[in-house]
Amino acid sequence: MNKLLVLVIALVVVGVIIWWFFGKRKVVATAAVKDGDRQTIEITVDGGYKPAVVELERGVKAELVFVRKDGSACFDEVVLPDFGVRTHLPVNQPHSVTINPTKAGEYKYACGMNMFFGKVVVK
Repeated sequence: MNKLLVLVIALVVVGVIIWWFFGKRKVVATAAVKDGDRQTIEITVDGGYKPAVVELERGVKAELVFVRKDGSACFDEVVLPDFGVRTHLPVNQPHSVTINPTKAGEYKYACGMNMFFGKVVVK
C-alpha cells in the first residue's frame, strides 16, 4: 500500500513539474500610448520584462522606456536585433529607446546574455 501511495505522489509531482515548465501560458500584450506622431510604453526590468509583450502601431515612431530595477549583470543591456539596438540600462533610471516600426510583425528582444526575452508586436 505504501508503494502505491509513493507512486501516486511521484506521478502527481512529475505532472506538476511538466505543467509548470512546459505548459502554455497566455501572455497579454500591452498597447503603447499614442500621442500625436509618437507612441510610448514603459517596460519594467525586474527579473524579466514587464510587460513581456508590447503592441505598437506600424508607421508611428515608438519610444520604449526601460526602467531597470534588477541590478543583476544579465540586465545590464537590452538588445533589439531587428531594430539595430544594443544599449546599456542604468539601474533605477528610465532609459528611452526609440525605434521606427515600419513593418508589421513580431520582434523579439533580450537581455545582454540572451536569457530573458520580451516581444514587440507591430500591427
